[in-house]
Amino acid sequence: MDDSHSSQGRRSHCRISSRLSEPPLSPQSFQGVNTNEPQVHDTDDYTIQRSIPICTPTLPMPLSSRPLSSSLTTPKPSLMFAIASDDVQQVRQVLECGEASPNDNAGPQSALAFAITNNQLSQRLEIVKTLLAFGADTSSLHKELETTHGADAKSSASALDQMDAATRYYISRTDAVLTRSSSTLIQRSSFRPLARIRFGVVGQDRALEQLFRVLSIHNNQKATVPIVILLCGPSGHGKSLLAQKFGPLLDVPTHTVNMTTLRSAHDLWQSYSISPYQDGSPCTLVEFLINNEGKRCVVVLDEIEKTQNPSVLWSLLLPWELGRCSFEANTMNIDVHNTIWLGTSNIGQDLVFEYHESLKHPEKVMSREEYVKLMSLLRPRVSERLGSSILSRVTTILPFVPFTLDETRAIASEALQSISGDVMKDMPSQVLTSVIEGAVLGSIPSEGARSLYRAVSNLLVDAMDLV
Repeated sequence: MDDSHSSQGRRSHCRISSRLSEPPLSPQSFQGVNTNEPQVHDTDDYTIQRSIPICTPTLPMPLSSRPLSSSLTTPKPSLMFAIASDDVQQVRQVLECGEASPNDNAGPQSALAFAITNNQLSQRLEIVKTLLAFGADTSSLHKELETTHGADAKSSASALDQMDAATRYYISRTDAVLTRSSSTLIQRSSFRPLARIRFGVVGQDRALEQLFRVLSIHNNQKATVPIVILLCGPSGHGKSLLAQKFGPLLDVPTHTVNMTTLRSAHDLWQSYSISPYQDGSPCTLVEFLINNEGKRCVVVLDEIEKTQNPSVLWSLLLPWELGRCSFEANTMNIDVHNTIWLGTSNIGQDLVFEYHESLKHPEKVMSREEYVKLMSLLRPRVSERLGSSILSRVTTILPFVPFTLDETRAIASEALQSISGDVMKDMPSQVLTSVIEGAVLGSIPSEGARSLYRAVSNLLVDAMDLV
């Protein structure tokens, strides 16, 4: 496999301990060293990614005169240190490497409470989401926050009420019965890391539940055909966001195809990835599938219904049905049965809104029965647009539905924190609340999160005059 492409999806691992404990070099080790000769660097060694200055070797310090600390290994950073450093990537790395548990304590406080109550963190929400994604326990959080606030707490619920809407949403989502029941479906499968996706996408609980059901069944059957999933619904409701997070969560490479520019099957196979998670190395879809033959990988077909020629999709019939792929008539087939194909589409968005408004309680999360009915109503629409030959090879269709009021507030709150940055620290809480509520009222439901981000940005500009 070509090293330039096999590096995609590779997981970054923690550095090993310091090498200072190795035996010192003797003075004889430097005899015969010509310091005037150019140093030769091994271009194939990527252990250290930064450049090392070339310098003349010096004699090592005698062992007796060395400080005691030089013989000790460098301590690994703790979870609390990573949180206090306001570094989301470091927090994630510590948890992924197993160096710490998301439920570690700092004295009387848990890591989660420590992050929530630290007002100096500019990345507080992202750190909280990371802790929750890795399994931080929220059962004792209420008591911890109450203790922190002390006598200033007006009621038993005041500590949680004082959080921003996004943090409240993600904490409540952790405790939700639907979250726990649906996550259990994939706990014993190879798709278990996808349970963390709940803390990267707002809403769509029923879509995630159905997704986990399908993946669990596929994993238990040890099927030889690939998984093909269509994410359909209104714009700005998380379809592309969910699809792009699949690969990183599973720690496998992802190739994203912009289907709007394709005119032929040749264009499809020769398309380059537009995924934001790529490292920039040139790779066509053909090369991607060959490099990952027989391995788990993800192909995202973004805006699948917007191809300029519908026949472009015909070349996917064989891969989706048999798990084998041939790019030209005289070439050998390659194994793609472990490839996950994700298509995003706006097909049926009008149907989704009409159905949602007809529900008895549209302000609440759909019941399982209501969502299954929507799936059955949407399938004929997709078949009419893409063709029955394509749809018959699709594993499942997941409708994405409008956000509830709590979900809308959470998105607006998250948008405010990502857009405003340090400006928030100088704004009164009443002003921030008015920005969020104004964005909720002024947003356009059919545009989803994009409308909320735009509304927050516009209102924030006006609010800066009040600071």
